[in-house]
Amino acid sequence: MKIIVIIPTYNEKENINEIVAAVLAQHESLEVLIVDDNSPDGTADMVKKLQQNSSRIHLHQRAGKLGLGSAYREGYVIALEKDASYIVQMDADFSHNPKYLLDMIEMRESADVIIGSRYIKGISVLNWPLKRILLSYFANQYAKLITGVKVEDLTAGFKFISRKALEKVNLSKVKSNGYGFQIEMNYAFSSTGSTIAETPILFMDREHGVSKMNKEIILEALIGVWAFRFKDYRA
Repeated sequence: MKIIVIIPTYNEKENINEIVAAVLAQHESLEVLIVDDNSPDGTADMVKKLQQNSSRIHLHQRAGKLGLGSAYREGYVIALEKDASYIVQMDADFSHNPKYLLDMIEMRESADVIIGSRYIKGISVLNWPLKRILLSYFANQYAKLITGVKVEDLTAGFKFISRKALEKVNLSKVKSNGYGFQIEMNYAFSSTGSTIAETPILFMDREHGVSKMNKEIILEALIGVWAFRFKDYRA
């Protein structure tokens, strides 16, 4: 079993060493693929140094800041080419605690896609202002209503995905690049017949670095969900 954890980065030098070490420490089958958008702070150079001591660390460098969605799409392709049995997507800033990877590994036979969910058991978020919690929660309820996908945390960025589920999706049809990417992928998985389960996590906002969230990303998601139901995502 090979599990490749995709971590997109842009200016994550304060987190990169620790997040890579923490992920690899969870299970011997885990490997890390850093997809770096030409971080001016030298994130990629730090990853190259880590690679000198481990064959379980991979780096894909891109020309510039091209967006979260495209980073994951490229990461998916690379992970499949490297014969990953499962692909994980998660953030570099410890908002997704690597300890939950063990829960996901244990659940791998129960569903094709496993989501680390902030909302499956109430609201499990730390260090967010109330305004942002409410925005995220109601955005999820809105997306669930429009798409019909029965998932409590449709915008979650922490996912454990089987190879089979990814191979069913035509990734060229997935166009969202920001907040809406997570919703679109969940809809693509659901509409191509993959099963989705959720496992509870405690989401903790980043302590180091700068959040990539902005109003444009949220607006893209709110408008974009209307288009998803008119697409055929089958590979």
